[in-house]
Amino acid sequence: MRTFVIGCDNAAVEMKNMVLAHLEAQGHRTENMGVDSAEDPANYPGVAKKVCAEVVRSGFQKRGVLFCGTGIGMAISANKCKGIRAAVCHDIFSARRSVLSNSCNVLCLGARVIGPETAKAILDEWIQLEFVDGPSTPKVRDILAMEEEAFL
Repeated sequence: MRTFVIGCDNAAVEMKNMVLAHLEAQGHRTENMGVDSAEDPANYPGVAKKVCAEVVRSGFQKRGVLFCGTGIGMAISANKCKGIRAAVCHDIFSARRSVLSNSCNVLCLGARVIGPETAKAILDEWIQLEFVDGPSTPKVRDILAMEEEAFL
């Protein structure tokens, strides 16, 4: 079983709580980085930073899952963190390719874009996948090289 670090903004509290329960019911460990109320004014960049810092701190043994209204703001914010490859996925094919082609370690979902059952199906697919060396390895290496240049 894995450990997942989960966070959201106030637009996605309900979906985050549903996913926490879903993962825990499967026996996974979860770390809730908030927010826990629709009234919480915390902006998504701060939540993304907390989640991604924990993923990095774990040596990438943990994966992150972030929620906001569209998933886009969380993905943009998460990808500012060194070592993070975050993707917005609103279908199973994208979730699959995010890991298999891009070694994604943070999944971003939009609570105003997909429903709870779709979110669970996407998550269930994403959590079972691992990046393996193959045709996409040179592309991921190029991404890592770009990151090294950007984070001087």
